[in-house]
Amino acid sequence: MTATYAPARPIWCAGCGHFGVQGAMAHAFAALQIPPHEIVVLAGIGCSGTVQNNLGTYGYHALHGRVLPTAAGVHLANPHLTVVAAGGDGDGYAIGMGHLVHAFRRDLPFVYVVMNNGVYGLTKGQDSPTRHGLSGIGGFDAIDLGLSIPATGFLARGFSRHPAQLQRLMTDAIRYAREAKGFAFIEVLSPCVTYNDTYASWEQAVVDVAHVDDHDPTDRAAAFAVTTGLAAEGKIATGQILLDPDREPRREPVPAAEDLRPAVHASAYAEILDRYRV
Repeated sequence: MTATYAPARPIWCAGCGHFGVQGAMAHAFAALQIPPHEIVVLAGIGCSGTVQNNLGTYGYHALHGRVLPTAAGVHLANPHLTVVAAGGDGDGYAIGMGHLVHAFRRDLPFVYVVMNNGVYGLTKGQDSPTRHGLSGIGGFDAIDLGLSIPATGFLARGFSRHPAQLQRLMTDAIRYAREAKGFAFIEVLSPCVTYNDTYASWEQAVVDVAHVDDHDPTDRAAAFAVTTGLAAEGKIATGQILLDPDREPRREPVPAAEDLRPAVHASAYAEILDRYRV
């Protein structure tokens, strides 16, 4: 890294679930022995949007709801980088929802971590699209959305109060993307202690699908039955929901990106700007 950069201290409230997410990322990078200069962490808008400042990797603060296309661009520009996009449920499931659907569909090999707390914590606690959905009553469930799109191959959900499980899922997701198998999606139940403290209720509701007899992460239909069945009981499925372990690496998932150096395209940029001059 440059001499001018040093990881920042987190700005989150004491007890925020995002500390657990950051710790799981740091653990995964260390476990996989990835040098910091080979990692790019991009984050959206909201409390979660500062996680990239704290890790000592390359980082980028994306526009609200636009972290996924930005992460896709980073991957296409340099497929050798380990790309991790991160954001909150408001950023990813409201203004960014259209991009999430197409990220599932395109299946580019990078990781997307959504820190779900049911509120817009940075703007003082308004309800997010998931506020009333994680108990099985209404709302929105991103895991079920992912299961409904045939291109998906890696879907997981963790809980920041269960660090061992979360660290394992994060490591597996980053490994999956680094092996170029496809898009790896992790939703993390990450309570907001200030506006929506759900630690106690989620502790009672979460069920690790590894302990569900009918669960087979390689069977999409069976995984759907398990998640919806648990939701109907007021439970929340966590763990490795879907995994396609036999996928071949996608060395060329889309046509290779052209030379993106600004100097190569300077004349084209100038021509575009000339069109707007009066």
